[in-house]
Amino acid sequence: MCGIIGVVNGKRVTNELLKGLDHLEYRGYDSAGVATLVEGSIVRRRSQGKLKRLRARVASDPIDGKIGIAHTRWATHGRPSVANAHPHSTEQVAVVHNGIIENHRELRAALCELGHEFDSATDSEVIPHLISHHLEEGNCAVGATREALGNLEGSYAVVAMFAGDQDRLIAARNGSPLVVGVGAEACYVASDALAIADSVENVMHLEDGDIAVLDSCGIEVQDSTGTVVHRPFHRIEASGDCTDKGVHRHYMHKEIHEQPRVIEATINRLYRRKEKRFAMPNLPVAFADLDRISIVACGTSLYAGLVAKYWFERVAGLCVDVEIASEFRYREPPLVAGGAAVFISQSGETADTLAALQYARSQGQFIFGLVNVAESSIAHESDVVLQTRAGPEVGVASTKAFTTQLVALACLAIRAAHERGRIDAGEAARLVEELYTLPAHIETILGAEESLAEMAGKLRHARDVLYLGRGCMYPLALEGALKLKEVSYIHAEGYPAGEMKHGPIALIDEDVPVVVLAPRDRLFEKAASNLHEVATRGGQVFLLSSQDGIDALQELSAQSFVVPDVSEFLAPIVYSVPIQLLAYHTAILKGTDVDQPRNLAKSVTVE
Repeated sequence: MCGIIGVVNGKRVTNELLKGLDHLEYRGYDSAGVATLVEGSIVRRRSQGKLKRLRARVASDPIDGKIGIAHTRWATHGRPSVANAHPHSTEQVAVVHNGIIENHRELRAALCELGHEFDSATDSEVIPHLISHHLEEGNCAVGATREALGNLEGSYAVVAMFAGDQDRLIAARNGSPLVVGVGAEACYVASDALAIADSVENVMHLEDGDIAVLDSCGIEVQDSTGTVVHRPFHRIEASGDCTDKGVHRHYMHKEIHEQPRVIEATINRLYRRKEKRFAMPNLPVAFADLDRISIVACGTSLYAGLVAKYWFERVAGLCVDVEIASEFRYREPPLVAGGAAVFISQSGETADTLAALQYARSQGQFIFGLVNVAESSIAHESDVVLQTRAGPEVGVASTKAFTTQLVALACLAIRAAHERGRIDAGEAARLVEELYTLPAHIETILGAEESLAEMAGKLRHARDVLYLGRGCMYPLALEGALKLKEVSYIHAEGYPAGEMKHGPIALIDEDVPVVVLAPRDRLFEKAASNLHEVATRGGQVFLLSSQDGIDALQELSAQSFVVPDVSEFLAPIVYSVPIQLLAYHTAILKGTDVDQPRNLAKSVTVE
């Protein structure tokens, strides 16, 4: 979602703030702003649109100071505009805020009765006005901030800067991530460690209820009771250089091409190849004692969970319920104490998934957290953390995070199968060795990328596209459709191929391309029958299959792409790559903003 950075360094800070915002671009935004103190007064520069507009605004009307805050906004309350851009301020205090203030209407009405005037339509603007109100009542800066935060209902990461105070920022967190760090000559606060990775080596993750005071002497953290506490510092695993595209035109393309390396790194994190044993943390519950597990996630992570359902049920003989986090948390399903649930989130901060986790814990579940960020909220609240090694994923559309999630889930399913006596140690080692062949198969697909770019040329003019698959290819059909929607803005839907006759076949005509994922597996002949149904009705079939599958169905497809012939176990991971590339090249031809699609944010940290 939105991005925050704040700096106290006794030197000019504007360029450093703007550089931090550059590293936060991947989170998605529609406006940006910066504020510093100039001769003790709050001065702001804000703009709608990309950061280059903010840079131009600052270049034409410079500001600089020795302390400052900056923000990239993704609109929730109030349309994208300069007036709604952060920082928001009164004469006394400027604030940047991530999250949602649920009682902002009531607070605004009360403040207006006290004579406060508002300039924006945002929920965030109530925060500086509340702090100002409590300052006027005689509170110190920390006291006024604490009093104001006590009036808020909802989630927030807040950083406040005070007029006349050249040496202090106050930061607070409740439900939205915030980190602080100390550099050689400065103190920093940010919503994401990447924003300050060029300046600090270690960061402290604030916990809910914490208030941090940053000044030239360092950082002091108080918990929700006002007690000074010492949170641990953790080394930042990646530098700001990770936001460099290298030779690639887009982050999405770079991250697709990084998959062979990060997949191998993820397997190595979870398995000791020489010793032929898993290196996962000790589990809080034996898989042999479980009757079923729940997998809970949102978006692309949800589809990773749906693939894992096939693995757990077929290989491990363990029933799996896959749940949409935003539905699960409010449905409040009954859960048998002593059960287990897996929560999947690239960022580890997805609001609905985190809330669902907290509900599951209240029901006595053992919690597995599958995340890409070790020091995330979901990681902190899990009994066992399975961390992928995807590295920072900048493109909004998830690619390498998805495939590394699949690898981690495959390893967990293999371990479960072994513990449940469904396979012996030798078969477990053989399945993991299959995973080690993934990088070579993916390199083969990347080497044939031009063929997918050609296929994309035939999709670019479509208004609607269907993706079909059977078995574990059904979740891949859902993921393929999601990718195409996200980056090309073409309406697409994924269906289990066997459901064609139950409605979707009514959509088939010569103007509706149908992408069919059909590895030559035990369900191939069933998928072939569905493909015949599409072709008979004039549908354009785009076939992804192994060479022998394509040979068997050549006369039915408008175009095909050869996917390496792999086992049913590996197929979902291998087939992920061509559907990513197909979406990417279609978006390129459509001329969309591939890395920052409209209306989307990388990490959904609010409902």
